[in-house]
Amino acid sequence: MTLSVRFVRSAAEIDDALWQACFPAPLEGRWWYEVLERSGLEDQFSFLYGVIERDGVAVGIAPAFLMDFPLSLVAPAALQPLVRWLGRFAHPRTLFVGSPCADEGTVGLLAGVERKDALLALQHALRAQARALGASLLVWKDVPPCAAPDLDWLARREGLFPVVSYPGTVVDFSSARKEDYFAGLKGSRRHILRKKLRRSAAQAALSAEVIQRPQGQVLDELFGLFMQTYERADTRFEKLNRKFFALIGGQPHAHFIVLKEPASGAMAAFMLCLEVGSRVINKFIGIDYRRPKEWLLYFRLWDAAVDWALARGARSIQSGQTGYAPKIETGHRLVPLTNYCMHRNFAVHAVARACARRIDWASLDDDLARHVRAHPEALEPQRTRSQTWERPKSEIPT
Repeated sequence: MTLSVRFVRSAAEIDDALWQACFPAPLEGRWWYEVLERSGLEDQFSFLYGVIERDGVAVGIAPAFLMDFPLSLVAPAALQPLVRWLGRFAHPRTLFVGSPCADEGTVGLLAGVERKDALLALQHALRAQARALGASLLVWKDVPPCAAPDLDWLARREGLFPVVSYPGTVVDFSSARKEDYFAGLKGSRRHILRKKLRRSAAQAALSAEVIQRPQGQVLDELFGLFMQTYERADTRFEKLNRKFFALIGGQPHAHFIVLKEPASGAMAAFMLCLEVGSRVINKFIGIDYRRPKEWLLYFRLWDAAVDWALARGARSIQSGQTGYAPKIETGHRLVPLTNYCMHRNFAVHAVARACARRIDWASLDDDLARHVRAHPEALEPQRTRSQTWERPKSEIPT
């Protein structure tokens, strides 16, 4: 059987039944990509989709996007002067496989399709598409551990190189009882978290409310809190707008967990949670940083989200990348993610490959650096992988 790939520009051009089969819960499906397409983000991203076909019949979907990627987001501190020296070349046109706002890159396939054959056909099609679009860099974005062996095989065969990415974060629930969530935390973290929640409650009387389909002034307040948080972030990959929040808020999956002052009704913080099957995806938060720090709003917001998620029967909360310190405090485990990269220029490819070996969790994020200093064993899988990675025997791309 022959596998081929064609590209389309809109999620709506792909049959909905194929979307449901290839991107079942807890993955974000067609609705997620349609929201991104309609949000007016063209100044940042161009979306496209690889449709994998077997003998002319569609059997898989590979979401992708094109952007000018700032290398400063991933370059270690020692390489930042080089990135600044590169000037405009430090934002190479890049074709990514995955989603700009999803934690993990996914290629969805129907049952019975040989994954390695599909990935190989997709890689060949992506190389041609990158050339046609003027992209010098091709990246399989944020590949999770379950998919890494197949991408390792593809990388060795086709000459891609792996780069450590910002890890994902997940809290798994052993039961629907909140007491079991607390019991699962390390003793020191459990004590500190309970203490912070008591301090917050003593400082601020806040009520929790769940809002769906926000409009008008409510949407304005939510977006204002998001922008406060965005402006304070050290790492920014995408800049979302009010239209995105209006569109995602209209989806039945979306719930805004909101903390309010009961007397005035003013919002103090929110968390946008997507309920997808048994997983809750903590997609974005917004915090009013004009409030006293003693309110400890992140922890109060997380506590409300846990209550809501457990009441809905969720088995896990996925909280995304960056902002690691409070996530580690609240019991999130770190999920290793890997980017697989290829540059069209042989010399640049070789230099980038060498630089990639210097990237690890500690070089990507200060919170992660502090974590691995306290828990050096967290870096061991990355070191082992770097030591055992073999130079591809196939021809390096030109």
